[in-house]
Amino acid sequence: MTRILIIEDNATNLTLMTYLVDKFGYSSLTAMNGEDGLDVATREVPDLIICDLHMPKVNGWEFADRIKGDPTLKSIPLIAVTAFAMVGDRERVLAAGFDGYIAKPIEPETFVASVEAFLPAELRAVRSTEPRPVEAAKPTTIVHDKNGATVLVVDDLAANRDLIRYILDGAGYTVVIASSVAEGLIAAARVVPDAVITDTHMMPRSGFDLIKSMKADPYLKSVPIILTSASGNYGASEASGLEHGAANFLAHPIKSEVLLPMISACLNKEPQS
Repeated sequence: MTRILIIEDNATNLTLMTYLVDKFGYSSLTAMNGEDGLDVATREVPDLIICDLHMPKVNGWEFADRIKGDPTLKSIPLIAVTAFAMVGDRERVLAAGFDGYIAKPIEPETFVASVEAFLPAELRAVRSTEPRPVEAAKPTTIVHDKNGATVLVVDDLAANRDLIRYILDGAGYTVVIASSVAEGLIAAARVVPDAVITDTHMMPRSGFDLIKSMKADPYLKSVPIILTSASGNYGASEASGLEHGAANFLAHPIKSEVLLPMISACLNKEPQS
């Protein structure tokens, strides 16, 4: 099986890219900094490398220089992942030794196809159809009594929204997306969701504000809300979330085996009056 090394220091981005690569028929290897990435590349000699540019210890520029200077590794396709959008950035990335680059935020619908463009035909995963939105495996232990339950996802980061959406889509849920508290409240008023997943730290209004507004609305107050957070201070965020009325708390990186049972538990719990 074709192996792809993903080097990214942002846990959410790493989880999303790994999830997509694995679900499209590839085997992923991961590292969260350039130094560890060099170790994995040297040890495993992957078929392709995806590398963030801004990382601790060894950044993407130095990583590319060292990979392309290694006789054993220099022929491996190397793709930069970058939020750059300035004139000349593409030329700078290619001059550093990268074979191409993919812009952030990651677009799940096109990410794998963009990666495959740098693989020889014989190393591309064989599929009966063209790449389509990935389907998360539905754990056999998950049972809920609301087929097609609607889940509202409120998060100001596209990568977070996309990852949660694909996990829930694959498990049979209907997903509504909002990128702010204001959008989330409008969406909830239009179609009352069966559950809500919202990020804690959003601007200008936070996940706590969303909970407060929903709990004050007689039509929305019984909807279970799961708070998510990428903050290192998980204990304080969880305590504050539960105090505000959240049904549960989920720390990043988000994983399907944690999220799906949590949603199921919320849906199967009798609502509070």
